[in-house]
Parts: sequence; C-alpha cells; structure tokens
Amino acid sequence: MRKRRTLQGLAALGLAALASPRVLAQQDDAVAIGYAGPISGSSGKVGKSQQHAVELALQEINARGLKIGGRKIAFKLVTGDDRGDARTATLIADYLVRSRVAAVIGHWNTAASMAAAPIYAAAGIPQISPGSSARQFTAEGRPGVFRIIGHDDDGGAHAGSYAARTLESKRIAVIDDDSSFGRNLAATFIRSLHDNGMDAVAQESVNAKTSDFNQQLGRIRTKNPDLVFFAGLGAQAAILARNMRRMHIDATLMAADGTAGPLFIELAGSDGVGTLALAPGPAEEKMPGWKAFEKKYKAQFDEDIERFAPFAYDAAHVLAAAAQEANSTDGARLTAALHAIRYNGLTGSIAFDREGNLRNAGYTMYVLLQGKWMPVRGFGGAR
Repeated sequence: MRKRRTLQGLAALGLAALASPRVLAQQDDAVAIGYAGPISGSSGKVGKSQQHAVELALQEINARGLKIGGRKIAFKLVTGDDRGDARTATLIADYLVRSRVAAVIGHWNTAASMAAAPIYAAAGIPQISPGSSARQFTAEGRPGVFRIIGHDDDGGAHAGSYAARTLESKRIAVIDDDSSFGRNLAATFIRSLHDNGMDAVAQESVNAKTSDFNQQLGRIRTKNPDLVFFAGLGAQAAILARNMRRMHIDATLMAADGTAGPLFIELAGSDGVGTLALAPGPAEEKMPGWKAFEKKYKAQFDEDIERFAPFAYDAAHVLAAAAQEANSTDGARLTAALHAIRYNGLTGSIAFDREGNLRNAGYTMYVLLQGKWMPVRGFGGAR
C-alpha cells in the first residue's frame, strides 16, 4: 500500500523515472544506477545536463564491457526529478530504493541530498552527490555518503580571501538564501573576511524561492557596498543581478555554486556582466579530456554543458571503477571500495576522506565577460 501511495505521489508531482522495464526487474545482466536531481523547475537545465552526462558515462562503461562476479553486466539508468525540493527528494529516494538501484548519483542541491540521505542509508545504498557542498551533508556520519566536489568550509574561505586580498573590497554586503547550504556558505565567507581583518557592512537573508529582493537591497544600498556576496543558487543569483542594476547598486556581485554556467547568462542577460562566481573544480579547458567529453556530449545532446555535468559524469565512472574493484554491486562492498578509490577522472584526481568528502578539492573563480565565463583564479586541488 505504501509503495502505491509513493508512486501515485510521484505521478501527481509530474516526476519522471526514466528506465526500461528490464531495469526495474533487475535482470541478471542489468544493474540499475539512480540519478536524482532537478530536471524541472528553476534549476531544471542544470539537473538535465547532469542526467545527460551520466547517460554518456554509462554508455561508455557499457561499450567497453564490465564483468562483476564473473558475469558481464550492463548499467541502466533510473532517473527521478526532485525539482530541487527536499520533500520531493524523499519521494524520489523512496522510489529509487524500491527500484533496487545499486547506487545513486545525486542529489544536486544540499537540502534535497540531506533529506534523501537517511533513506538511502537505511537501504545500504551509496550516494554520490555531484553538487551538494554544505558541510553538514557529510558530517552526519553516514558511511555511504560521498560528494565529488569540495565543501563550503573551503569554498567560503577561498571566496572571502579573494574578496579581501585580491579584489581589496572595502565594503562587503552578504545575502544568503536561508537554506542550510546558503547559511553555512555565508557564515564561512564572513569568517574568512574576519580572518583577513574585515567585517561585512550588511548581512541579509531571503527565501530561496523569492524573486523579491527589494527590502534587503534597500537596506544594503544605504551601506554603499562595493561587493555583494550571494550565498544561493545560480537562478536566484541572476534575479539578484537584475535587481541590483534596477536599484542602481553599483557593486560587483560575487556568487557561488551553480552560478558560473549558461543558465545564469540566459537569465541575467546584460545585467550579469562583471559577475564573479566561484565554482568547484578546475577550469574546463584544464580538465583532462575536456575536449573529447565536450565533443561527445554536444554531438549527442546538442545543448550547452552546465557546470556540474562533468562531476556527474565522473561520479558514474567512479561507481563503475569501485564496482570493478569490489567485484560486486553490493552496497556495503561498493561503499568500502569508494572509500579506498583513487581515480583520475575528467575533473581531476578523485579520492574521498573518511567522511566522504573529496580530498584536495579545487575551485576556480570566474568572471562573466562578453557572454562567457572567464577563469581568473584557481584555488586548491591536487598538486
């Protein structure tokens, strides 16, 4: 009865689970891998690009052949649209568990990942997030939780140091989206300012789904900032950029996760010019194998590649490498193999610490000029 209610709930929410009947039946030669992310809604293009990257990776893995336990297997993808919403993410997680997936790539945003994580953990299913950066995600002690990007304790520190030391900003205002991700990122950014002998001149919060920044920007404008740091997602950062220009706030906008991609350019238009954005990993042209990946991706999907797609692609390849190393798709064995893995992927060297965080995580600061995100500074990363 519970299963039927869950599936009815998914249908009512218009969520897509993309898999053939062979996947759901889990035949001997088919192993299901779940992808969960925002395929619709304001971040739909970001999530769809990740889904396509996972599809491409699984095609490559299956084409070269993979033997586990003496039999040839084929990975099949089961996809769920969480819309970037925590409650929907729990429904998707329940669905993927009932679909008997061996592992999950997802979710993208922190609220969704943290809501779904206990469900995967209870089922013994490892979860690799290609985008959840809040420190809390891996800090709750679940052995099967991993992230393939850095966390915000590092990202916020890099952003704050860059604002204080490189930009030499004097009057910095901070806005967060009142999510666990946004609050934590804002706090680490402000701590970094303190470490560099500075204080924020203003600190504000907005609802993560609002497009109304009038009150917050009205108060910030009285402080005459030269930099506004936004701890939130890219689609909302674009709205903020437009609002800042409308209200004649002559300050540079700096943002973080999900901002340095095609969606922000599309939504912000000319109001986004000059925006700075910190993103995980090396600049695309410095990624090993980027040109080959870009060529394959665009030939198949004919769309722009969003910033987090390479990390989702690597997550699929890392799962396959762990399955081969463990000679099993059992959840506990996959988890143990992931903790021990050393893998050279598209985004660089991949290894996890005991909490499931990416070791030696790198970042890149970008600036939006002439319709393109141009890398201006790299931070961290394997040497």
